[in-house]
Amino acid sequence: MSPAGQGTGTADPTAGPWTVLRVIRTGAEWLQERGVESARLDTEHLLAHALGTDRLQLYLQYDRPLTPDELGSFRPLLRRRGGREPLQYITGRAAFRELDLTVDPRVLIPRPETEVLVQVVLDAVAGGADLTALDVGTGSGCIGLSLLVEGPFRRVLGTDPSADALAVARANADALGSAADGFEVRRGGGFDPLAPDETFDVIVSNPPYVADGEAAGLQPEVRDWEPAGALFAGAQGLDVLDVLAASAAKHLRPGGWLALEVGPGQASTLKTRLDGSGRFASCAIHRDLSGRPRIVAARTA
Repeated sequence: MSPAGQGTGTADPTAGPWTVLRVIRTGAEWLQERGVESARLDTEHLLAHALGTDRLQLYLQYDRPLTPDELGSFRPLLRRRGGREPLQYITGRAAFRELDLTVDPRVLIPRPETEVLVQVVLDAVAGGADLTALDVGTGSGCIGLSLLVEGPFRRVLGTDPSADALAVARANADALGSAADGFEVRRGGGFDPLAPDETFDVIVSNPPYVADGEAAGLQPEVRDWEPAGALFAGAQGLDVLDVLAASAAKHLRPGGWLALEVGPGQASTLKTRLDGSGRFASCAIHRDLSGRPRIVAARTA
């Protein structure tokens, strides 16, 4: 019987009981057959989630047979992953820098590239105090909440056109307690939620930047599960980035920073537009963990 199959988990007399190790190995093979790249790791995470433990504890009990109830809890999770539902949506959790966040299909799953975006901002404002930041398209709140927890910020405003996304961000802030006291949310796209004269020390965003025509080339986990409004941005993927680049300066204080995550091939285009606007004293491109140009950061005079 497959570890994703129906039934009570009665041991196969020719293969022995469904031990932790056997479930991991067989589950990983089953996921791999369905195109899941991180099959072994995902199986371990799913089994740990089903057992209410962590992956380290799995290593310490490889030979322990699972009970029928434990297998019954695990199998639906494995089937969902085999259907290419993202691991983070199945477990409801995503790690991001120092945070453990709630995530579900209402929000984009935080990526390691976005952790680099946060680090670029923290490096830029090192030595500052009592700063304010605007997180445009906050989604789960991962960027804004990280800035509050790790940086010299007293207030972060997270905006998003999706009321569902803002509910997730607010829940993540509430879970952090007093560490997120300076986190606020407002609904709206771009700079629409702001007053005309409202300014910040930092504006940061991981906006939609995938071109509409690139949907077919995305992994099923992204294309079929994550919110399209957080992914796609017109024919070239620049619709939202263009709005941010054109209007950010008027909402930044002197010496303020604009930091944007961009897609492949977009960094130089965006830098040229910011340099040509005459509103920024400097602009630089930063690379992600894979060495790709991923972050554009500019500072007002």
